[in-house]
Amino acid sequence: MNQLIELDLVGMGFAVALMLLAIGLSAWQRLGLEWTLALATVRTIVQLIVVGYVLAIVFALNNPWAVLAVIGVMVCIATVVARNRISRKVPYVLPIVGGSILISTVFTLTYINLLVLRLEPWYEPQYLVPLAGILLGNAMNAAALAGERFVSTLNNSQLEIETHLSLGATPRQATQTYRREAIKAGLIPTLNSMMVVGVVTLPGIITGQLLGGVDPLNASLYQMLIMFILAITTLITTILLIQGIDRQFFTAAAQLKSF
Repeated sequence: MNQLIELDLVGMGFAVALMLLAIGLSAWQRLGLEWTLALATVRTIVQLIVVGYVLAIVFALNNPWAVLAVIGVMVCIATVVARNRISRKVPYVLPIVGGSILISTVFTLTYINLLVLRLEPWYEPQYLVPLAGILLGNAMNAAALAGERFVSTLNNSQLEIETHLSLGATPRQATQTYRREAIKAGLIPTLNSMMVVGVVTLPGIITGQLLGGVDPLNASLYQMLIMFILAITTLITTILLIQGIDRQFFTAAAQLKSF
């Protein structure tokens, strides 16, 4: 297999030129996206350069505390981003989101570490950091989709829920349908990706490995692993999240609250 072609400053300059072309097209079509595209380009460059240097240091240290610190920062950022998309009004939504994402990610990483990859040492940054990043990104998006859907549905269905409660239903019974729909909503992107992976799209992991000269079959197996761990992580995240948010909408006397 051919080795990875390293990008130089000239090549990256032409890559950045694509974004300048996008800004020009936006101006031509009067889309009003010029500033957004420019800001996104600058943030992408700065963030990835910083991440590249940080990960280079972490990989060189090969220390468990450094690896856990990087993952901890990613968990915090994912938690805040997901919380902001869901609601700031629901009580304890920040720890609920953070706990859901953390529990699902730790469970999946531990399972993969012990039974699939069997890393030596267990904190091998080459594997643990990228896998954690993939899981956290998808768990964050699933939590945001499911949480926002659930909160908005509860706020818009108060009369229906209160009718169920007045007829003797428990809070869990009154919101059962809404919980299921919210969890399904959080899983839709992952399930859609699994349905067409390798047929319509080649995701980032397999593409990166192919560019790096990895055997195509081995790259496919790794992508298969990624899809499976994304499915279980997003499912656990959304279940825990929706259960936690659901409890915040009812008083101890089973009365519905609005936020």
